[in-house]
Amino acid sequence: MTIDEDDLAALRDGVRAVVSRFGDDYWLARDDDGVFPFEFHRAMADAGWLGITMPEAYGGSGLGVTEAAVMMHEVASHGGGMSAASSVHINLFGPHPIIVEGSDEQKARWIPRLISGEDQVAFGFTEPDSGLNTTHIKTFAKRVDGGYEVSGQKVWTSTAQVANKIMLLTRTTPLADCARPTDGITIFYTDLDRSAIDVHRIPKMGRKAVDSNSIFIDGLRVPEEDRIGEEGKGFSYILHSLNPERVLIAAEAIGIGQDALRRGAAYAQEREVFGRPIGQNQGIQHPLAESWMELAAAWLMVLRAAALYDAGKPCGAEANAAKFLGARAGHDACWRSMTTHGGFGYAKEYHVERLYREVAITRIAPITEQLILSYIGERVLGLPKSY
Repeated sequence: MTIDEDDLAALRDGVRAVVSRFGDDYWLARDDDGVFPFEFHRAMADAGWLGITMPEAYGGSGLGVTEAAVMMHEVASHGGGMSAASSVHINLFGPHPIIVEGSDEQKARWIPRLISGEDQVAFGFTEPDSGLNTTHIKTFAKRVDGGYEVSGQKVWTSTAQVANKIMLLTRTTPLADCARPTDGITIFYTDLDRSAIDVHRIPKMGRKAVDSNSIFIDGLRVPEEDRIGEEGKGFSYILHSLNPERVLIAAEAIGIGQDALRRGAAYAQEREVFGRPIGQNQGIQHPLAESWMELAAAWLMVLRAAALYDAGKPCGAEANAAKFLGARAGHDACWRSMTTHGGFGYAKEYHVERLYREVAITRIAPITEQLILSYIGERVLGLPKSY
């Protein structure tokens, strides 16, 4: 389903009406105390935004990546940075395996609770020794009466401090016994049972209010009805959400960058040195102008990638390019805003140092810039595989 420009503008206005209720002081406090933004999450749920990409049959809006990108761009543009974006983003395409491969019973059991915000889900995909080499995960789910018993370790598991559900990527067949590396991987969506899952928060540079964790799983019992799709076919299920995730990360990075750029331009108009506003100096003007152009161009690539995905067309190159360009543009805009503020850019009072810390993760996750460049080199330019 697609909507026209007027509908996109109305969507943006609706999101802004919620997001703008949570100002700089709220997000600075969450950056200081690291408490999950429950009030913000509840407000977004009550307004129906957590279900924007979920099927209408289960209470969602059934909209596409284009609409989700517009929404996440707006969420990220009002001072909350990735703390605001990640608290919502995780609901959009993270649970996509449920929508694509879940049974009707599973969808009815799980999706409405995600849309209403009753359930919060952590994602146990990444492992310390495998990173993006997903086929080498070691967390193992062995068959037992009535289901599975899972043991292993995950890292960078978001929201495990507050979540009551977890989506787990496991091996059900050892890699050595598989015909292909992508075989033997299974996805589960189940209760986050803290008697079998030990959660350790990772202190980090930014996005403090949305926790990241190392988790240690020892004998987690998972009923068979919590397995998504076929046993051993899970790797293919996660592929559906990779391109949308890149598009949304790009939209969020651009939103943060534009937020920082507005703050930098406003400061440059107000701050006077040697009897004139510093914004009158080309040394200040030109970097900010460059950022405006870079952010605007990256946004066009976001819309291009989203439109292709929503039309059911291949979009791997565009989605990866959007993520690369959006993260770079957002990061550079935040840095330039900090330097425009001079020494005050280093002070929390002006918020741009926080935005700089918030945007940094978009250049690293969920895929590094180097792997994106390799993807474009191989898949678009036809160059030999480099790794």
